[in-house]
Amino acid sequence: MKGSVMMTEQRTGRPAPSLSRSLRMVSLLALALSLSACAGRPVGVLIPSGTAPGATEVDMLVATTRAPSQQAGVLYGGERGTELSAAEIVVSIPPDKNRKIGQVQWPKRLPADPSKEFSTVSVTPLAERAEVETWTRDSLPKSRRVLIFVHGFNNRYEDAVYRFAQIVHDSRADVAPIIFTWPSRASIFDYNYDKESTNYSRDALEDLLRRTANDPRISDVTIMAHSMGSWVTVEALRQMAIRDGRVAPKINNVILASPDLDVDVFGKQWEAMGPNKPKFTLFVSQDDRALSISRRISGNVERLGQIDPTQEPYRTNLEKAGITVLDLTALQTGDRLNHGKFAESPEMVKLLGNRLIAGQTVTDSDIGLGERVGAVALGTAQTVGSAASIAVSTPILIFDPKTRENYRGQVDRLGRSVGGTLETATGQ
Repeated sequence: MKGSVMMTEQRTGRPAPSLSRSLRMVSLLALALSLSACAGRPVGVLIPSGTAPGATEVDMLVATTRAPSQQAGVLYGGERGTELSAAEIVVSIPPDKNRKIGQVQWPKRLPADPSKEFSTVSVTPLAERAEVETWTRDSLPKSRRVLIFVHGFNNRYEDAVYRFAQIVHDSRADVAPIIFTWPSRASIFDYNYDKESTNYSRDALEDLLRRTANDPRISDVTIMAHSMGSWVTVEALRQMAIRDGRVAPKINNVILASPDLDVDVFGKQWEAMGPNKPKFTLFVSQDDRALSISRRISGNVERLGQIDPTQEPYRTNLEKAGITVLDLTALQTGDRLNHGKFAESPEMVKLLGNRLIAGQTVTDSDIGLGERVGAVALGTAQTVGSAASIAVSTPILIFDPKTRENYRGQVDRLGRSVGGTLETATGQ
């Protein structure tokens, strides 16, 4: 595809927000984050607190470019380390009967109560490459599939570890879980520091991806990145393609959730990856408040995680690129910023494990029209009249270029049926 896969014309027709309005929105977002992020959480949750009967243990490899912390139970802070460090961390998740799927049950005090709260079971530093290889050998499932997660902006080390443990557990993904955590100061006021930290970390992530893909015991690598983590992920893949002539063949699937990416820059990154790209899936939501602020402080250019895939130029460019988009705008979760829907919705984490992390495309056989978690084809709102209002009432809009015509046929038939009923009722 020549030029930018996402080149937007929409920002030129949108008036620039006033400074006072932008500052007001930043202040409101800061307040929301301060109220929701760490309120009431004890410090040092990575001090081992054991497990409980009926709890589930998630054993993960944690690779980081953060500098070590001297504070007990914190392990790594928000400053930048001089090299990539690794550890094996086992997290205990309370029985499902004692928790809401899609949520992290943070300890109210330490030691944690493993029967009701997330708890750290063990932390084992892996200083040698041979120790990492041993973890991989012992952790690979029969599928020999690996999932690498890259967290987003405003995340502490323990935030990333516990959130990934929740995703792995709730999705029931058949994978060896690896998390890459970069230096975030976990402050709404350090957005630029965090962004530069992703740039600081892209070589290390590229190295981790290459080592993982080159391991003969591993058959398939899926990458899932959230928010600002999408930037460092796509940058690492772009660098790999430039260095090696292509993205490593075992990296078959890339999931970007609420990607905090300038759409024009993503178009250039996409082009640089060359013709042999992994399968890309995007989770977007037009009501994402965090990305609204990011757009305003980044030159008012649309963020990839906030696009409307039914609108041009996105509609045509996504179809040509073969990128699948799940639009979660209508999906309601407990996230007041609407920035973490992919992980907090029980239906979405199930979909992640059953289909997406397994490298399969989500189609209408997985999400049916009219169900509680539903789907509509790209463009139906423009083509089927009153039937579209019925279809779009479902919480998820999905755009998969390969199945678009299948969806359109279903909704067209629905439109004709509704149209015939209306004609009969009105005598027209």
